[in-house]
Amino acid sequence: MYVVKVPGINGLGKTQGCEKAGNAILKMLKEQVHSKESGEAIEFEKLELEEIHLNNDNIELSNELIYKNSFKAFETKPRTIFLGGDHSVSYSLVRGFFDYCQNSSREPCLIVFDAHPDLMEPMQEPTHEEWLRRIIEEGFPAENILLVGVRNSWKTETDYLKEKGIRTISINDLRENLSDFCHAIMEFSSGKELYVSLDMDVVDPAFAPAVYYKEPGGLSSREILYIFQRINKVKKLRGVDIVEVNPDKDALGLTVKLGAEILSELI
Repeated sequence: MYVVKVPGINGLGKTQGCEKAGNAILKMLKEQVHSKESGEAIEFEKLELEEIHLNNDNIELSNELIYKNSFKAFETKPRTIFLGGDHSVSYSLVRGFFDYCQNSSREPCLIVFDAHPDLMEPMQEPTHEEWLRRIIEEGFPAENILLVGVRNSWKTETDYLKEKGIRTISINDLRENLSDFCHAIMEFSSGKELYVSLDMDVVDPAFAPAVYYKEPGGLSSREILYIFQRINKVKKLRGVDIVEVNPDKDALGLTVKLGAEILSELI
């Protein structure tokens, strides 16, 4: 499995510390996660590990490096797991995925797990609050985007969701029947190349406290693990990013450990 650390942050100073998440998650995986929940052993030494070396003082250059490296990964690897970084890195990762799909005449599909829609009016270099809107403005088909777990939005973001007809699934919808939701993911992505972006704040802060925007009422650790066990079965899953984990705020290691367990289910 190809695992790439993407230590990028562009959260206007709010997400400093997230650049350390890749190393922290991999260290936790190596030292404390010995198997998947199924009992299958984790063979850490067999992972193909890379890092995109970034200068977070030069966001334009960082975006270009993330884009070039992700595009190459989609061209050459069957599946890649990207470890952020804050959610701004998903802008360039999804750009690479979208261009790969266009160049190879494949239909792209994007599923985003997030407590917030990230659809604010984008700056020149989109931050973690605007990246998804910029991707849509650059041509990613809104009808092929599924936004899961949003529970706190600005009115401008809600209006944009309605304007573009972006499909959303609420936490309450998820909990009515989690298995049916996972079937819906399979159906939504059927016949398409799939990319999944996981902002850890979709999880309730009781289970993942080390995020910037804590939003009560999120998914449990049990639910998010089950969801990603199911997502891992999607044949055309080409990429996943795990973002917004801040080891500096993770006194008990709960958030990093959950990130490592999610990663274990994907490798």
